[in-house]
Amino acid sequence: MQTITANEAKTRFGELIDRVQREPVRVTRRNRVVGVMVSAEDYAAMRDFYADRLARTLGETAREAAEKGLTKDELARLLSDEG
Repeated sequence: MQTITANEAKTRFGELIDRVQREPVRVTRRNRVVGVMVSAEDYAAMRDFYADRLARTLGETAREAAEKGLTKDELARLLSDEG
């Protein structure tokens, strides 16, 4: 992964856009990473991956809760201010 400074990113933004189509680019400011630029395609793939991962985790958690007898009413009580 290439690394450029924030100043370089600002000055050479058009080139940066072309670069991130090939690979992610780390952006640094004062010698620390402040961001990573990726292509729109890579960003969409990451979002899809994490959305799928979250959906699977939620599904597994719901199944485990149901197996242990957690009902919607009990969940509502636990999440209420009085729980």
